[in-house]
Amino acid sequence: MVWSDRQKRDQTKHKLACCHNHHNGSMLANHQFYFPNTLTTSSTRLPFAFAFSALVMGAIAMGISPVFVRLAEVGPFASAFWRVSLALPFLFIWLWLEARQNAVSLRNTLVFDKAVLLTGVFFAGDLFFWHLSILNTTIANATLLSCLAPVWVALFSGAFIGEPVNRNTLVGLLICLVGAAFLIGGSFSVAPERLLGDIYGFLTSIFFGLYFLAVRVARRTHGTGALTFMGGCVTAAMLLAITLLAGQGLWPQTMAGVAALFALGLVSHIGGQGLLTLALGALSATFSSLVIFIEAVAAAFFGWLIFTEALEPIQIAGGSFILVGIWIARPRS
Repeated sequence: MVWSDRQKRDQTKHKLACCHNHHNGSMLANHQFYFPNTLTTSSTRLPFAFAFSALVMGAIAMGISPVFVRLAEVGPFASAFWRVSLALPFLFIWLWLEARQNAVSLRNTLVFDKAVLLTGVFFAGDLFFWHLSILNTTIANATLLSCLAPVWVALFSGAFIGEPVNRNTLVGLLICLVGAAFLIGGSFSVAPERLLGDIYGFLTSIFFGLYFLAVRVARRTHGTGALTFMGGCVTAAMLLAITLLAGQGLWPQTMAGVAALFALGLVSHIGGQGLLTLALGALSATFSSLVIFIEAVAAAFFGWLIFTEALEPIQIAGGSFILVGIWIARPRS
């Protein structure tokens, strides 16, 4: 057969491509093994409106968690453990469906790399210090100090994960901080006997900020279901050890307590951390971290709706400031 010049050029290109793949085959195979493709591409293509909606719904789901904790009939560490562990079977189904959609085996999906381990460790630290803060200082102090998390994300985002923070995001963050001060600051108080609890609240903000950064990095190579499940396994194991060491009872006394724990797992963890993890596949860590301010607004709203806790005009103004700050900080592209 007589080949045309074009066919000869195509054959030459094919040989060069094969040669290149032969020399790099092991590297590519290792890359695919350690960093499976589980919905990463589709997540980063999420429209802003969809990703932001997931972020807001996740914040609302996390914001109602204090209601379930109050009704759970177990200690704070135990409720944190059940929050994560009761969600794991459902998260595994999410992981399985995700892997099936992308034709990836479970073996290649369940890869506990460094980023995954850090998400679990940082979230366990966040819940641990958050509950210690609640036990040792006022709710207002604990909440306001935890709202410093976006500050740490903004400070470390450029150096740690290669995402510099633009001016609009910084301006929006400052406005959100002012709004949080209005929303919660009226109840904030300083007392020597609560200093340790305030330190715990400050540490909560650091761990939550690091959690955002770790999830953002892990979402570059892991799907939402896979990451939330694997990180949850790490978190649950750590919280179980903490609960047992603290001597807290694991079991609620009534079916109402059981229902509250399941609601905590299904609504606040799957709905909260799951949607947050989904959004972090498409939105920057700093902008996504502003979700903690929405969470504070949601917590205040549910406290008013369910426990008839009063909302003062300054608190309503604070919530409005937060919404304005988030709008200013939104991505422009």
